Amino acid sequence: MIEKVLQGVPASGGIAIGPAYLYHRAGTNTSRRNLKNEEAASEILRYREAIAKTRDQIADIERKVKDELGEEHAAIFQAHQLVLEDPLFAQEIPEAIESRRLNAEFLLTEGLNKFKAILAGLEDPYFRERGGDVEDVGHRVLKNLTGGGKDPLKELDREVILISEDLSPSDTVSLSPNFVKGFATDIGGRTSHVAIVARSLGLPAAVGLGDLTSQVQDGDMVIVDGNEGRVIVNPDAKTLKAFRKEKENYEAFYRSLEALRSLPARTPDGREVILAGNIEIPHEVDDVLAHGAQGIGLFRTEFLFLNRDNLPDEEEQFEFYREVARKIGKNHCIVRTLDLGGDKFLSQVTLHEERNPFLGLRAIRLCLKRPEMFRTQLRAILRASAFGPLKIMFPMISSVQELREAKRHLKECMEELKHEKKKFDAGVEVGAMVEIPSAAVIADLLITECDFLSIGTNDLIQYTLAVDRVNEAVAYLYDPLNPAVLRLIQKTIDACWKHKKWAGMCGEMAGDPKLVPLLLGMGLDEFSVSASVIPEIKKVIRQMPYALAKEIAAEALTKHTSGEILDLIRERIPADLKAILF
Repeated sequence: MIEKVLQGVPASGGIAIGPAYLYHRAGTNTSRRNLKNEEAASEILRYREAIAKTRDQIADIERKVKDELGEEHAAIFQAHQLVLEDPLFAQEIPEAIESRRLNAEFLLTEGLNKFKAILAGLEDPYFRERGGDVEDVGHRVLKNLTGGGKDPLKELDREVILISEDLSPSDTVSLSPNFVKGFATDIGGRTSHVAIVARSLGLPAAVGLGDLTSQVQDGDMVIVDGNEGRVIVNPDAKTLKAFRKEKENYEAFYRSLEALRSLPARTPDGREVILAGNIEIPHEVDDVLAHGAQGIGLFRTEFLFLNRDNLPDEEEQFEFYREVARKIGKNHCIVRTLDLGGDKFLSQVTLHEERNPFLGLRAIRLCLKRPEMFRTQLRAILRASAFGPLKIMFPMISSVQELREAKRHLKECMEELKHEKKKFDAGVEVGAMVEIPSAAVIADLLITECDFLSIGTNDLIQYTLAVDRVNEAVAYLYDPLNPAVLRLIQKTIDACWKHKKWAGMCGEMAGDPKLVPLLLGMGLDEFSVSASVIPEIKKVIRQMPYALAKEIAAEALTKHTSGEILDLIRERIPADLKAILF
């Protein structure tokens, strides 16, 4: 057999080797059936019973996940309970049964297909993948309506590599690590809940491989390289030997990371930086701190606004942010104000259709257009700041005027709370995200009006290079080492240092171990990354002399191409790091 290599997206680190097992979700009969007038009431009752059964099943899964993986992962299934309250499930299907006199499973399938079509048109992978939760819940309801079939994943009795078009969070938490050693899927992304669960289970995984399922047969020998997002089908003897050795080295490396959890992110020659984590829900704080973080560098607040038909009020938001403030102890937490708009939408906020939403009304622009929504959030964050060291960060700032306007609303909220005799931290630090080239160019002006800047590299790269990062036709141009990107990053860091303030980074670039020596040398003060990569980033920092990192950074900024810069990093870093990173 000829060896085949397929490239996808790395979802969970590690290497898995074994026979392929092709998994297809059990089908359900969702054919159309006309109802008699007198059957509508009983059909609605049957549908509501399926919803109730689904709710009980999700609650059981939530308890199991909480016991085995912790509260932060159980929160995925708390979100699934909220999905059942979405108008699609709670109102539209019963109303359609009544008005159209059709069976529940047909109408639900129709509704889910329409929802899926809407999601397919979204550019932002985070929000597109959140739609997988709706599909997961919908599939469970359909199985309860139709009787479903046995779940083959629960009947596995041998070690396999799972190959599937897609997996749901429910599928993933039911996997037995005794038998499933890794998995790979045709679709999906690194930020999906499936990927998050895979990382928590320690299962190597690659996703977004396109037509993988058509290239593999049951029993084929496969290698899943979760570090690089590759799958090798029917590897030859030389490849198999090399990956077995790499698997052995990788597992030994990760065992060595355990000793670093309580140690500072300090270079051998004494330069100490803050290593923080990115979160979207309060339950993730424990996981981030357990991995050795020194705080939260990015608390995304959009989660609270999704899968609901009303905006969260001040009290609900206050409880949400206070929970994080209490959990972080002496560590800091940077709360990013609402970053919606563009292709991230809320049903509660009516917006005009835009030809180019990524350059339209989003993030801070939307908040300034909807001050009542913005001020409700600001008041809630301020009140929560009385319970722990919270900082406030405004996203997508493009000018000093925007920053001043946002700060004006913040100041007025402080005055209101003071008048109402409600406690808050009057000295709360305020920062801006640098994710638009204009912000990087005027970083020296922005930093005089705030306490810190945090570089959001995902958008900064996209806007600087005019590259849609999820468009496969131009994805090869999305390059964090492009000299233009590096110069904007350096300009931002230099501006902060000149004014004796700090610069952080909360984009994916900060979580790439290969780039840590460069960013360290450029003077970055805070790296904020996903929990799973914190130990590895810390190990790189602790083995990379700062003096050498500065030399590498200075030389990198003279290079003409990203390839030259990567070669420089590879050549100049210490030998022990080279063995780990390259």
